[in-house]
Amino acid sequence: MTALIEAHELSKWFGEVVAVNNLNLSIKPGITGLLGPNGAGKSTFIKLALGLYAPSRGSIKLFGEKPRNNIGVMRQVSYCPETDYFFENSTGYEFVFWLNRYWGMNRKKAHEAAYNALEMARMTERMHDAISSYSKGMRQRIKIAQALASAPKLLFLDEPMNGLDPRGREEMVMLIQSLADAGLSVIVSSHILYEIERITDNIVLIYRGNLLAQGQLSEIRRLIDQYPHSIRVTTGNPRGLSEPFTALPEVTGLEFENDAFTIHTRELNSCYELLNQMACEDASRIQGISCSDDNLQSIFDYLTR
Repeated sequence: MTALIEAHELSKWFGEVVAVNNLNLSIKPGITGLLGPNGAGKSTFIKLALGLYAPSRGSIKLFGEKPRNNIGVMRQVSYCPETDYFFENSTGYEFVFWLNRYWGMNRKKAHEAAYNALEMARMTERMHDAISSYSKGMRQRIKIAQALASAPKLLFLDEPMNGLDPRGREEMVMLIQSLADAGLSVIVSSHILYEIERITDNIVLIYRGNLLAQGQLSEIRRLIDQYPHSIRVTTGNPRGLSEPFTALPEVTGLEFENDAFTIHTRELNSCYELLNQMACEDASRIQGISCSDDNLQSIFDYLTR
């Protein structure tokens, strides 16, 4: 299968800051998760792939060609940045339509492309409402609709689930999967593992500008599962509530505070199952649950120390 993106000794630095360091990778068609903590170099890699940045060293190719100042390549690619830039008083439909016109479509084609893109992004019911009235999830889908209007072969989504509530995340997962089913290749960046693993099993891990790992999710999971996890439980009775966890073989230790205890474990699922059982029996015993592994920073520190 021909690679969509090929990077060879790709590096980018800004003064003394090395954002991307000697990346060698190949990305094939389909959905690929670009995973790494904030500041890992994901956005810089995307901008190098889009030709927005010139490499400081090495090379990157899309569809076998260098993207920098290459109109032919750029016509096949679209990009949704993490940050919003909208005309708040315009409707979603007007936003997509006028950007289509700006990019050179005639009026008829711009209308058709706007409607088709909004339909793909599942925004037709609200497309004539002002963008200022949209939820965070709707705003993300309008950005995606604008990117889809040019009928790209490859779509870059930079942190598309950032700030979304659970329903918005679920809708975004379904949307990305539907785009792949329609034959579009998608590069999705995120700093949260479970977001990516719901979308694809093809992962690229970047950390401090370096390629840490690339491959199937099972291979990445094998690396990450070496990391000792921790769960903090807030409760009025830390020692009493923690006692059942001492019987779990995967639990390696417990730490106590006045109103909480922390479980150290090699495997999260069994601990969550037990906590869920406790909550079903008496929800008032548990005031809060938090996991230190919500993002990948601590995991990457562990894997690279």
